[in-house]
Amino acid sequence: MAAQTSSPSDDGTHRAFFYGTLMVPDIFFSVCYNSKDVPAAIAKQHSFHPAVLHGYCRRRVKFADYPGITEDASHQVFGTFTTGLTRANMQKLDYFEGDMYERRTVKVRLLDVVSNAKGEGNVEGEEQAAEVYVFLNKGSLEAKEWDLEEFRREKMQLWTRAGYVFEGETDKDVEDELEGWEEWM
Repeated sequence: MAAQTSSPSDDGTHRAFFYGTLMVPDIFFSVCYNSKDVPAAIAKQHSFHPAVLHGYCRRRVKFADYPGITEDASHQVFGTFTTGLTRANMQKLDYFEGDMYERRTVKVRLLDVVSNAKGEGNVEGEEQAAEVYVFLNKGSLEAKEWDLEEFRREKMQLWTRAGYVFEGETDKDVEDELEGWEEWM
């Protein structure tokens, strides 16, 4: 009798906290599915909720468009709690973040009321566990906080332009990821 092999279920149970470019759905979908315009069936698999991570500080990475976070008890980071991530999504996110970041499990607080990104007037709700990418080289961070609105105004069009594919990915990867979704639509 042959040994049976089984792989763990990949039912989209991974959850993450994004605090930079991946807060923008077009960039999230571009990284996870190689297209900012994904079928509705794929988009519906994910939820995005404003959240805050206490005990970390977000800074701009020198010479880059994106931020990094490091532990800092006196700060908090505004971001997005995202659900419905698969193992394949997490592998693509790990590749995207590269070796400058370490994926850790943290506790975030969902925001019931969002007033502003600095936390003034925000109302925190339930606590959730999530994966987050922590920047490893503090010396490569600027003193200035990374600003989402500045990124949207000045850089986002470069990250979401038609035909942009993240390093190491091919059109075949896109076809493989989207294969079979037509039947669900």
